[in-house]
Amino acid sequence: MPAIEVDEYVVDTLMADLVGHDRQPSAFLVYLYLWRHTHSAGEDTAQVSLFDLATGTGLSKRAVQEALRWLSKRRLLSIQRAGITAIPVYTVRRPWAR
Repeated sequence: MPAIEVDEYVVDTLMADLVGHDRQPSAFLVYLYLWRHTHSAGEDTAQVSLFDLATGTGLSKRAVQEALRWLSKRRLLSIQRAGITAIPVYTVRRPWAR
């Protein structure tokens, strides 16, 4: 089974910050899922539907929406939409890696 690489910061700091301090464990799961489909896959962005995010993380669609809102607010994620019904394109940001 292939392995994915994750920055140490994600596990050592971001996990405790999102899950413990912010009380947003769903945001951490969504971040990891999108990390897998961007950085780990050698891509800058990922176009993923809410349904696929919910299915891939085991979260409800509403929990995914809240997680996306929180990650965007924390500037850990950029979201672009071509239109209101278009599937969003996500960019997973790494503000600690300057």
